[in-house]
Amino acid sequence: MRRYAGVLLDVDGTLVDSNDAHAHGWVETLARRGIEVSFARVRGMIGMGGDRLVAELTGWARDSRKTRRVQDEDAAVFAKRWLRHVKPIEGARDLVLRVRRDNYQIALATAAHEDALRPLLEIAGVADLIDAQARTPKAEASKPDPAAIEAALSQIDVDRSRVVLIGDTPYDVEAGRAAHVDVIGFTTGGYSAEGLAGAIAVYRGPADLLAQWDSSPLGSRAAR
Repeated sequence: MRRYAGVLLDVDGTLVDSNDAHAHGWVETLARRGIEVSFARVRGMIGMGGDRLVAELTGWARDSRKTRRVQDEDAAVFAKRWLRHVKPIEGARDLVLRVRRDNYQIALATAAHEDALRPLLEIAGVADLIDAQARTPKAEASKPDPAAIEAALSQIDVDRSRVVLIGDTPYDVEAGRAAHVDVIGFTTGGYSAEGLAGAIAVYRGPADLLAQWDSSPLGSRAAR
């Protein structure tokens, strides 16, 4: 029997090269409100939920009306100004095809704003491969809280001990471990292998994982 039977997929930084664009969007959105933050500071926070990012940078409560309003403003800025700069990560579609071909159950585990998710999946070239069931309902709390992972787990019929999350940030690793789900890390999000400490394996991205598929945690040699 294979070690895993289910795969949870992050989107930003994992299937699409969007983390820089998101950081630029947040800097611009906050600047419109007179809040000046550096790109470098915001970039290191990409991967956590938008409510947490806003709270960290402004001191506002994560569940406040101001925070929610800024999140919506950022989604609009990202869609209008920065989405055009987002590119698919090499091998993203082929990875999803391989996961499907090997009969893994799939669910999305993403912090992407609901308005941005469909366009991002289209850019990744996987919108036709991710069915409605795999598109996880909005979690009660954002990464690195494990609620997003729990919401994704609710979409598949696999025990969490046989599920692996593929993500690209330390926040993915933290959320996965808090939910007792193993994590495969990609450095495509801008974090080093050291920055993804706690992942069971780290690859340079979808193409690298595919190139090493048989010996990877998802491959036939990983059976136990």
